[in-house]
Amino acid sequence: MKIAEVYSHLNGLEYLEARQPALWEEIREVIHSVDVGACRTKVSQELRMRGRILYSPPALNLSFNAGFKARGWRDVRTSYWVCSSPIVNRRILELPDSEQKQAILSAGLEPIRSQNQIDFVKDRIAVEVQFGKYAFVAYDIFVKHMAFYVTDKIDLGIEVLPMKCLQREMSSGPSYYESELYNLVREGRGVPPVPLILIGVAP
Repeated sequence: MKIAEVYSHLNGLEYLEARQPALWEEIREVIHSVDVGACRTKVSQELRMRGRILYSPPALNLSFNAGFKARGWRDVRTSYWVCSSPIVNRRILELPDSEQKQAILSAGLEPIRSQNQIDFVKDRIAVEVQFGKYAFVAYDIFVKHMAFYVTDKIDLGIEVLPMKCLQREMSSGPSYYESELYNLVREGRGVPPVPLILIGVAP
């Protein structure tokens, strides 16, 4: 697999190249190590593509998982409490997890346990590989990367997406780099307020 396109939001790529060049090299190594041809194993059942052999998102994810784990990248989870009040939610954002629940109870509300998880994190750099449904990309960018960034757990978020030329050889549903690039640019130069890199991959 190759890197076809890279987009830097809020100087994400410049930060990575200047501060963590070894990690940027590892990310490129993982992508280049994926044998995309070996992941073309799914027999389509969709009406418009019935019987065609397509790229399998689970197989692609397994290859990425193996590559990142072999280089010491690990999934990271963060837990927190939420409630029905926007005022209380804003007030407890910066509190430690252990104090959030009590603050919600003190306000007379029900505390609800929640969490976010990022696939691969190493030295405060987070990577999400997204071959799933298109809605997951917005969640990754505007919720996951943002949540880990504002709580000072990461300095940069990276989203790996298929280029359209790869996505059209998959089942319907996954998003693709060109579309998500447009969505991100449309939000304006400062939104979301977290340094990001979009990477488009192709066979």
